[in-house]
Amino acid sequence: MTIHTVPVHVRIVLDTEIPANAPWSVIVRKGQTLRIIDSHGQQAVDTLFYCADDYQERYSGQDTLRAQGCAYVSTGTRIMSNEGRVMLRVTADTCGLHDTSAGACSCESNTVRFGHGTKYLHACRENFLIEAAKHGMSKRDIVPNLNFFMNVPIDPSGNFTVVDGVSKPGDYVEMVAEMDVLCLISNCPQINNPCNGFFPTPIQVTIFEAQEG
Repeated sequence: MTIHTVPVHVRIVLDTEIPANAPWSVIVRKGQTLRIIDSHGQQAVDTLFYCADDYQERYSGQDTLRAQGCAYVSTGTRIMSNEGRVMLRVTADTCGLHDTSAGACSCESNTVRFGHGTKYLHACRENFLIEAAKHGMSKRDIVPNLNFFMNVPIDPSGNFTVVDGVSKPGDYVEMVAEMDVLCLISNCPQINNPCNGFFPTPIQVTIFEAQEG
């Protein structure tokens, strides 16, 4: 596994491992950098962002894709809110493939796609519901999400499917917050399609900011 460092002129605010299958959340303050590391490779990281001051302002995949004119998220992408404001900017990306069209797995979608025997397997939507509830939100607040490190090719007719991920152990994506944001993560527990290489693994999250003085 690649060992990551941050520049000497910054201060680490948080550095933590998110276990396989788990939900997690944190406030990222304006000006701080959020780094998500795919520690073992081929691990989808389902992510949502909300304005920390008003959860009704939240991530918008449609506005994000329209603002950049591209189907995927990578270096230079402005992560947009439903109010048309920039929430974060992607400043570094060693993978190059991040989806925001395929959405999150759920017990219902597992049942439809993989059979009734998978209905009660844990899923990202349920992770989001658990974590959102800690912040006073409900299922009405769960919107279409970002899928960092998930490989979802789109063919010329507009059809897409989840295929084997291309992220390597230690690949990462970095975003600088343009406002205070609440970040919700579901470290995807899916084992029925190749988004996690059929074997969910832990990820690492680091938040850092410019060092004063």
